[in-house]
Amino acid sequence: MDLNLTTSSALVLAASRGLGRAIATGLAAEGAHVTLFARDRAALEATAAAITATGATTPQIVVGDLTAPADLARAVETASAPSGRLDILVNNCGGPPPGGFAAHDDAAWQQAFELTLLSYIRAVRFALPALRRSPHGRILNVASASVRAPLDDLILSNVFRLGVLGLAKSLATELAPDGILVNTLGPGRIATDRVATLDAARAARENRSIDEVRAAAAGQIPLARYGTPEEFARIATFLCSPANTYLTGQALLADGGLTKAY
Repeated sequence: MDLNLTTSSALVLAASRGLGRAIATGLAAEGAHVTLFARDRAALEATAAAITATGATTPQIVVGDLTAPADLARAVETASAPSGRLDILVNNCGGPPPGGFAAHDDAAWQQAFELTLLSYIRAVRFALPALRRSPHGRILNVASASVRAPLDDLILSNVFRLGVLGLAKSLATELAPDGILVNTLGPGRIATDRVATLDAARAARENRSIDEVRAAAAGQIPLARYGTPEEFARIATFLCSPANTYLTGQALLADGGLTKAY
């Protein structure tokens, strides 16, 4: 299938590693002109070089902090400058710290809110004028499987990822007259650094080896394995593309069948 992305401009947040890097790579492989945004310049440059080495389009990079409004505005300006429009906004961020309710004070809640939800709100606000100039505007919010069922020891993520879902549902209705499609994609057990860190923390907490923890987690997944970032990115790339013409306001999970909730 031709996803018709060769003239598209895309901004991918938190794009230097993990799911953001995989999505940016997938979009560039389809011919999109991608702008990568993250805090770590060296990691951004390495990601851009890896994408270029595949023969895909050469990404732009913007170094900045997701919680800094001026940095987000600059990223949108950079991504939209070549064509005067932005076709794709991929909202993505690292997960907030793990822990139950008693583990987090007001500062932790505020930081998680600004990282996990407010950064997405701000990015949409800054991007909307350029997205409205696109003939096929797309917003994809990367969230978590917790939008369907809460995850143990991840209360900050459980709370604010649902806020992302509410944002996407509302925007899908408001922006439909502009032809802008808005969807949410949640990962399950995808083999990223974030999941590796959570597995290591669980292993330490339960006095088990990481291999035991991973095997037990994989055993709960109907497909019996962790997913790869590339598998997640293929779904994301379709949702962001003009090939997706009628899917909006939806929350999809890439979790190998793990989540049983409807």
